Amino acid sequence: MRIALFEPEIAGNVGAVLRLGACMGVPVDLIEPLGFVWDDRRVRRTAMDYIDHVEVARHPNFNAFRSSIGNSRLILFTTKASQSAYDFDFSANDVLLFGKESAGVPPSVADASHARLRIPMRPQVRSMNLATSAALAVGEALRQTGALP
Repeated sequence: MRIALFEPEIAGNVGAVLRLGACMGVPVDLIEPLGFVWDDRRVRRTAMDYIDHVEVARHPNFNAFRSSIGNSRLILFTTKASQSAYDFDFSANDVLLFGKESAGVPPSVADASHARLRIPMRPQVRSMNLATSAALAVGEALRQTGALP
């Protein structure tokens, strides 16, 4: 299981996802370009010393990332999906993909995904925070696959 962030824009969100990855034992892939300088102190401040306990891979673009995951399924979490993450059968080697905070992913990335899932929420709101969405998704995927720490 891996978490992948497509062109994340907010250092604090990336830091929180790195901390999530450390706590749950899930590697994190960052697909560039990033919306901030990587050595930005906000990443380390949010991730704290947890950053030393997570495997992080940076990829210069989506194609480089895609070639690095082999036969793993790419599962996109998007507000544009109709299928609930809670009605999906996860596999242990799935890569859970989350789009950039302001725009999600382009159609070409969505089309490259094996599945598109939505985290259920009230219709009056648009979306959850990136790190919150990742936590809900990873928790459910790890629960289903029996891989919770």
